[in-house]
Amino acid sequence: MDFFVISNTAFKIINYELSYVELFAVISGLVSVWYATRARILTWPTGVINEILLFLLFFQVQLYADMMLQVFFFITTVYGWINWNKPSLTNRVEKLSQKKRLYYAVMIPAGSLAAGLLVASLHKLLPEYFNKPASYPFIDSFVVVLSIAATLLLAKKKMENWICWIIVDLIAIVLYFVKGIYFLAIEYFVFLILATIGFYNWKRKLTYD
Repeated sequence: MDFFVISNTAFKIINYELSYVELFAVISGLVSVWYATRARILTWPTGVINEILLFLLFFQVQLYADMMLQVFFFITTVYGWINWNKPSLTNRVEKLSQKKRLYYAVMIPAGSLAAGLLVASLHKLLPEYFNKPASYPFIDSFVVVLSIAATLLLAKKKMENWICWIIVDLIAIVLYFVKGIYFLAIEYFVFLILATIGFYNWKRKLTYD
C-alpha cells in the first residue's frame, strides 16, 4: 500500500519531507516508551504498532539489522505483555545480579560482532531480497543487540533496561541523522529523555530482596 511507502509524504517540515510511515512510527514509539517509563502494561500493545511500521521503514532505507530487530521486538512484546500480567510482577522492579551483569557485558559485544558480519553480507547472500549493501552494519548491529538486551530486561522488569536504552538512544540519534531519517533521529532524542525519566521512576520503585 502507498501509505507504507517512505516516498508518500504526510507533510513537509522546512525542507524535510516526512512520510506517513515515519510519522506514525514516531508517534506510536513515543506513546509506547512513555507507558514504559510509568511501568504501565499499555507499553506492549502500542509497541506492536511501532514495530510493524519500523520494519517497513528500515527495509526502505537499507538498515537491515534494525529491520530484523522489529521481528524480535514483536515476539518479545508478546512475552512482556504476558509476563507483566503475572501478579508477582505487577508492582515489582528488580536489579540484575552481578553474574547476570557480567553475562550481558560479554554477550552484547560478541553478539554485535557476529550480527555485523552477517548483516554486512546480506546483499551477497540474498541479493533477491537485499539489492543494496547494508549501511553501517556493525554500528547498526550493536544498536540491534543492545536493544534486544534492553527489551528482554524491560520484559522482566529489570532496572538495567534503562541503562541499555540510554546507550541505544545516543547511538541511534547519530545513525538516523546520518541516514537522513531526521524525524526518527529527533524521536530518539526524546527517547533519551524518556529513558532517563524511566530510570529515575523505576529507581523509586526498585525492590530490594
